[in-house]
Amino acid sequence: MSPLNRQQLDQIRDGRKEQIKQAALKMFARRGYTGTKTSMIAKEAGISEGLIYRYFNSKEELFTTLIQELMEEARRELEYVRYLPGTPFEQIRNLTKNMLDKNNMYAFMLMERTRKADDVPEKVKQIFEQVSTNVLIDPIVPIFVKGQESGEFSPGEPRRMLSWYFTIINSLLIQDEVDEEYGLPDVDVLIRILTK
Repeated sequence: MSPLNRQQLDQIRDGRKEQIKQAALKMFARRGYTGTKTSMIAKEAGISEGLIYRYFNSKEELFTTLIQELMEEARRELEYVRYLPGTPFEQIRNLTKNMLDKNNMYAFMLMERTRKADDVPEKVKQIFEQVSTNVLIDPIVPIFVKGQESGEFSPGEPRRMLSWYFTIINSLLIQDEVDEEYGLPDVDVLIRILTK
């Protein structure tokens, strides 16, 4: 059996780092920055706690890296929404579905929890200070207005309507427990808030 080449080693390292970040994302989203210990992240990832420190110097560095990457990804995703196929209703419905998807909801949960937290690293506070609170709403306003013009969405001040809508979604995402019997509301139930 031949030794692993450089490319294979890099792939293993990248995979392990991603595994750690995904476990950290879930734990930070559920428990917040202060409530999460690296031992919890290691357990979630199925690795030793010491392995985390081969990739990140500290819990703070791991948390800050996650927040920076999520902010960049969110910015890209929100700019892309207007290029999605379909009507404005379908575009906002797809965005909502994406936010509530079990593979993505931890990212939205973490961002919302962190935005409201006082107990996060200073660098993370600075990241959020640089970003408008309307970062989610601004790229969607033109889509919503177009939907209002076509009769798909209710009349009303677009920013206010979208603010209410995303406040409801964010509140659902950061609740401590989702009712096991009923779960989260269906996307079509939520989007009725915006429609006639």
